[in-house]
Amino acid sequence: MTHHTLIIAEAGVNHNGSLHLAKQLVDMAADAGADIIKFQTFRSEKLVSRNARQADYQKRNIGAAQQDDSQLSMLRKLELSPSDHLEIIQHCRQRNIRFFSTAFDLESIEFLHDLHLGLWKVPSGEVTNYPYLRKVASFGEEVILSTGMCEMNDIEAALEVLLGNGLHKEQITLLHCNTDYPTPYEDVNLRAMIEIRNRFDVSVGYSDHTRGIEVPIAAVAMGASVIEKHFTLDRNMEGPDHKASLEPDELKAMVNAIRNVESALGDGHKTISPSERKNMAVARKSIVAATRIKAGELLSEQNLTVKRPGSGISPMRWNEVIGQKAKHDFNEDDLIEL
Repeated sequence: MTHHTLIIAEAGVNHNGSLHLAKQLVDMAADAGADIIKFQTFRSEKLVSRNARQADYQKRNIGAAQQDDSQLSMLRKLELSPSDHLEIIQHCRQRNIRFFSTAFDLESIEFLHDLHLGLWKVPSGEVTNYPYLRKVASFGEEVILSTGMCEMNDIEAALEVLLGNGLHKEQITLLHCNTDYPTPYEDVNLRAMIEIRNRFDVSVGYSDHTRGIEVPIAAVAMGASVIEKHFTLDRNMEGPDHKASLEPDELKAMVNAIRNVESALGDGHKTISPSERKNMAVARKSIVAATRIKAGELLSEQNLTVKRPGSGISPMRWNEVIGQKAKHDFNEDDLIEL
């Protein structure tokens, strides 16, 4: 059976606060074949204080010409209004792709709960936010939690909050993640995803912020059940996340590659596949006469050899054949019969 990896196309704030761009991102994710498109829901004043400064990657990706050191002023330009959400959801229905969003404050959690999305995404920055985790867990719905900037004890503490407030392990998926945008390949540490799965006995996935598509594809081969990847209409656009996002053709290529890998993983049982069975006689070998052999002559190492095709006696029966008498005359290259 082919396992279906849940592919979340992370639009995030790459709409730059524009409803028109947000709908274009919906179209792009649907055309690429993603399962879900995810946005970010927040009230800037509830998310950051006036004293919060931008991260280095945000300053770097926005560019010096437009740089404002305040996170608040940056985020105000990237908000989606409640009415924007409703229009985007309607557009998602029209394009047959699931709408999803990450809440970044308690008020936004309530707003998304009223939309009955049935699935929650806890971003890496909220892993240590007890009131946030408690609130999300209280709904009893599935949770996907990113683990960027986490040690194992941080993940364990977050899980304790979720499990202690009504969730079961079967409802939780932990995403291995690195929160530098873009993430250097040497910092990905993809094998940590396996450590998380083994340590906490939960489903795991991977939230990717590298420049390419190789790492999420590798994550699927390693057992990721969820892949989350930022995408954009154009990497050269202004904004904090565009530089670490895929463009349309790249997103489509990633989705196609993941589906191919899923198909290739198989069921883990080694056997002869239908597609290769027809090649067995062509590629394998049989015991044949190395020279002309007369009837009654003893079959020996000197008058036998092994050649294609594999439609005769298997060379694995070599010791059984040696020493027997020839059933009849054999010409060179004739398949031996007993």
